[in-house]
Amino acid sequence: MPNKPENLETMGKIKLSNDKLITCILPKGLASPILKKLKTEKGIIRAHLKSARGMGKITPLAYRGAGEQAEKDMLNIVVNQDEADDIFFYIYEEADIDRPHGGIIYMRQLGPSTPFTLPDLPDEE
Repeated sequence: MPNKPENLETMGKIKLSNDKLITCILPKGLASPILKKLKTEKGIIRAHLKSARGMGKITPLAYRGAGEQAEKDMLNIVVNQDEADDIFFYIYEEADIDRPHGGIIYMRQLGPSTPFTLPDLPDEE
């Protein structure tokens, strides 16, 4: 029987976390203010914001022809499983997703992961 990889043998010593990934696809310009609120109001620091292009099936751009796409913001947030539902509904309300062309939000389970934190460093002058 082959030997187990070293990282599997030491996993019993490492605390694994069960996190969820919340993904939002929003109209351009909406994700940055939400990201700032998540940090200041909820203490969320595991997030990523990027831009993309796309169109919905029933948007006005869909009837203009090929090549017409709108810019979108894609916001990914990693949260603890215990607070995932609360953060999901917070984002849903803050982003005003429940309106036409308001965007989409979904959540999925991430595989086991290990926490990674940066050391506390003195402030730079």
